[in-house]
Amino acid sequence: MRRGAASGAAASPEPECYRRGVPAPRRYVTDAIVLSRFDLGEADRVLTLITPEHGKLKAIAKGIRRPASRLGGSLEPFAELNVALARGRTFDVVTEVRVGHAWLRLRDSLESAATAWYLAELADRSLEERHAAEPLYALLHRAYELLDAGMAPGRVARWYEMHLADELGQRPEADRCVECDRMLEASESFRWVPPLGGVLCSRCPGPGADRAGLSLEALKLLKAYQRLDIEAIAALRLPDEVEREVEAAMRDFMRIALERDPRSLAFLDEVRAHPPHPGLAARPVAGDPAADRAAAVPPA
Repeated sequence: MRRGAASGAAASPEPECYRRGVPAPRRYVTDAIVLSRFDLGEADRVLTLITPEHGKLKAIAKGIRRPASRLGGSLEPFAELNVALARGRTFDVVTEVRVGHAWLRLRDSLESAATAWYLAELADRSLEERHAAEPLYALLHRAYELLDAGMAPGRVARWYEMHLADELGQRPEADRCVECDRMLEASESFRWVPPLGGVLCSRCPGPGADRAGLSLEALKLLKAYQRLDIEAIAALRLPDEVEREVEAAMRDFMRIALERDPRSLAFLDEVRAHPPHPGLAARPVAGDPAADRAAAVPPA
């Protein structure tokens, strides 16, 4: 009888809580960074946020554009926020927000602020909604810290692009030929072919060097972005033409990886082509309409 009782006990049904999924709480709190935003109706604003645990999500801040709104001064880009939200049918609703850390010095340089918009757009384009994104959140957070510390925006952008590609499983190949898998040699010529995933050696067929050529110095710098920490990269003394070559190479690579040109690049290039007078403050860029049009307009 004891054995039968034990057998019966083992066969007893699982508790209800194990058989049914526990519903997510209606309200939750998370750290977040604003990736983009657009106005809705007369007073609301829709925000795209990146969070560590909930990934990318869209939330609505109701009445935020009214002068008396208690949310208005807090839900800004270039800051790490602590946000309380209530789950909704279309958008989650922001109910409370606290600024954990604002990267204020970043906004003092127009190029740094424009670069920050570009990095945010890359994160936005890379993520699906409601998928955990802790590595990408940490990467963007670190990039904003570097821009805020005054590091050269171009180098921060290249470091971010390379590590973002790595996180997405699309690390550019810079050690071996992407076609024949032969180790690249310093004495040969190279071609940069993003659709194939990286560098093509001189022996393999492909686009000509006049269209896809890559210098040895640029190849070395691409490897440095993969292998060195950002502090070591910041200390490098590099010719401008090599930095421009690597910038063009990584932009081409990210365009292929994300299947489109980031809209914010036009704004960034405009800023770099027409830098502001040294005596002019750049802080208003955080809410600049041109920047919002470039990076915050939702895709069609």
